[in-house]
Amino acid sequence: MDKKLIFYVLISTILSVGLLFITHKTTFTEPQETYRVYLKGKSLGLISSKEDLENYIDKEQASIKDNYHVKKVYVPDELDIIKEITYHEKVLSTKEIYEKIKDISPFTIDGYVISIKGLKKTNSEGKEYKEDDRIIYTLKKSTFTSAIKSTVQSFITKEKYNLYKEKKQEEIKETGSIIENLYIKNNITIKESKIPVDKTIYSTSEDLSKFLLFGTTEEQQKYTVQDGDTIEDVAFNNKMSKEEFLIANTQFNDENALLYPGQLVTLGVMKPQFDLVEEDHTVSDVDVNYETETKIDNSKKSSYSVVEQAGVKGRNRVTQKIQKVNGETTNIVTTKTEQLKAPVKEIIVKGGRGGNSYGGGGNVAGYGGVVATKGEWGWPATCSSISSPFGYRWGVLHDGTDIAGCGYGSNIFAAQSGTVVKVSYKYDNGKYIIINHNNGFYSLYAHLAGQNVREGQTVNKGQVIGTMGRTGFATGVHLHFSIWSGYPYYGGRVHNAMSFY
Repeated sequence: MDKKLIFYVLISTILSVGLLFITHKTTFTEPQETYRVYLKGKSLGLISSKEDLENYIDKEQASIKDNYHVKKVYVPDELDIIKEITYHEKVLSTKEIYEKIKDISPFTIDGYVISIKGLKKTNSEGKEYKEDDRIIYTLKKSTFTSAIKSTVQSFITKEKYNLYKEKKQEEIKETGSIIENLYIKNNITIKESKIPVDKTIYSTSEDLSKFLLFGTTEEQQKYTVQDGDTIEDVAFNNKMSKEEFLIANTQFNDENALLYPGQLVTLGVMKPQFDLVEEDHTVSDVDVNYETETKIDNSKKSSYSVVEQAGVKGRNRVTQKIQKVNGETTNIVTTKTEQLKAPVKEIIVKGGRGGNSYGGGGNVAGYGGVVATKGEWGWPATCSSISSPFGYRWGVLHDGTDIAGCGYGSNIFAAQSGTVVKVSYKYDNGKYIIINHNNGFYSLYAHLAGQNVREGQTVNKGQVIGTMGRTGFATGVHLHFSIWSGYPYYGGRVHNAMSFY
């Protein structure tokens, strides 16, 4: 072999070995301790110091500290910083990582996360549903506790609340009412946490209380009072109950307060974010309506009408357990009734000559074209406690008067004589009865336990037509009673039944 060729081969071999040695030495450099930054599970790169990144964020986001009056700003919730050992991957600067983060995910601050668990409820169609959970963010725990107290006192007077809380309620001697139990039905949890600054963070109890009551912090609609306006009129015309109006306008003590033209009032339909349950023990003296008996004297003209015996209301002392949810009565149970004074029946003699004759008496007033005027209607139940009046509640019209406290299975009476036109069941009304009074008016009786009449049957005023129950969409045992001009719901116009008494 040529000596020159041998020389080149040796040189090439030496160079090759040298290159292998150099390459091997470069691959196994000293390991580095770094931190890998993940945002929403995606790697953004490596940094040399976790602490440096946290301090850099705190420094760069001074405006957040000024805005919320906090001492420190933290990394986003969705950011994870994991220690990692690497040999050769490039390490980014703190600023480079910060620039990748700042416009993608919100930074966080110290605060509290409040969770209000939604309840299982039944809608107006009788279907069960679960309310959404509510998540609330505050800087201080005291902001929430103060807001809860303020919201509770929207439904219960401050005086009653304090007496209950301090266990200073006076014992009932003859009549009166005490709160036996007061609680929030929803499960509420409060947890200290880092909260994202892109969330609604409540810094004042006033703002949070407004949200807990109305479901929003937006300014409520205003109304300018007109001449002749009453609280009841303004509330009804704007789909509010009188109670909702008073809660939204705390300057008024009760529904009888006077309004003046030009006065600005707040119109706010409540949407409470939790259910406050109040359970009361109440003893009250209530009037007992007297019955009216009509006698027909066929020797007298039909225009003849004389009160033979004046009616006198009776008086009962009634002990009841009353449950309210967010200020609205949902159930009344009467536990004791003591008669203080018996009612005296009113007897009216009417002429029968020249007009309709009903054969000498009985409770038939109102049948056959008698105008449905005030005082002509009989009370449809054995008790007189009204758990929910006619009017709007939560922005929806409650088209009847709920009478409760009589007890399950107690008698329900025809308010006027007439013809039974409907005996049926519906998901919301439950078992119900409709009577045509043959004078343009119809009466409806809903949530019945029993129905004692049939369609087409003629009934007299005061006749038992059914029994009180809680069928259909009913939160407690009661009668839903309504009076209509025309057939109910199908072209008819509903009235406040209490205007007939």
